[in-house]
Amino acid sequence: MKKILLILIGAAAFAGLSLAGLYNSLVSRAQGVENQWAQVETQYQRRLDLIPNLVNSVEGIMKQEQTVFGLIAEARTRYSGAQTADEKALAATQIESALSRLLVVMENYPEIKSSENVTGLMDELAGTENRISVERRRYNDLVRDYNTAIKKFPANLIVGFFGFGERAYFEAAQGAEIVPEVEINTGDSDGSGHSDVFL
Repeated sequence: MKKILLILIGAAAFAGLSLAGLYNSLVSRAQGVENQWAQVETQYQRRLDLIPNLVNSVEGIMKQEQTVFGLIAEARTRYSGAQTADEKALAATQIESALSRLLVVMENYPEIKSSENVTGLMDELAGTENRISVERRRYNDLVRDYNTAIKKFPANLIVGFFGFGERAYFEAAQGAEIVPEVEINTGDSDGSGHSDVFL
């Protein structure tokens, strides 16, 4: 009887240690995902910090492009007000869309292309976009590992009890890969001396 009791105590202790190890492993993975999302956000913030300088550098030249500047300002405001990772990812995608429109329109202004200030900002922005791409890929890799871990046995039996839920991958919004179309009307219909550009 004593031997059976010792075996039961040993089995319970082993199960408890295994459960603790599994829990700690899931906590580590979840923290890894959170930390990597913070890296993504750092790069998003760097992009947000660069945008006003870029806009200020070109806004005087591109006075008739107020729609583009409005889209950028709205997207930045939406990102600042986002609370969850999913909301921030969606807002970041909207910023990318607005920026792509600005970059397409800027192609029609030779005086912008020749500005060293704008060129420097564009280089910084391009570098930031590359870092964002790298950090988002790393984030998705960690999310994949975490999601796989919580679906495996025996973790799948306890994840709900401890509050571990599946994490969403960062995915670009549908249509984000499509370059915005720009229609240029070379006629000077408003007397401004500039072409009209429609997005």
